[in-house]
Amino acid sequence: MINTYGLVLNPPIDRNKVKKVESVLGVAFPDDYVEFITYTNGAEGSIDENYLVLWAIDEIIELNEGYSVYEFAKGLVIFGSDGGETAFAFDTRTTEMQIVAVPFIGMDLDEVTTCSKTYNGFLKYFLHTS
Repeated sequence: MINTYGLVLNPPIDRNKVKKVESVLGVAFPDDYVEFITYTNGAEGSIDENYLVLWAIDEIIELNEGYSVYEFAKGLVIFGSDGGETAFAFDTRTTEMQIVAVPFIGMDLDEVTTCSKTYNGFLKYFLHTS
């Protein structure tokens, strides 16, 4: 495991695993996310006073089902969290599939807050809010 910016990065994965998840979910993840997730299949750690959990690609389907995302926030695909009350997700309702934050408890599309229009922008957003 590699430690970057306070995050512990998982080992790389094959792009075919990402394609399988995309197929099951019926989405095409943004290129910058695919690049990141194949380089490090998820990450976790503290960035200053904030905490970030980026789920491994093989956890995304199960965890989205477990949190009933399709039922409570249809159109979102959660890929991580702040380790607490806030989930981070792709908003598939937008053409650019922006990155949003939504509370785990009371998950509702009315509670969505935009973080960035790109995954790399989200990472920069998160690093700069710490």
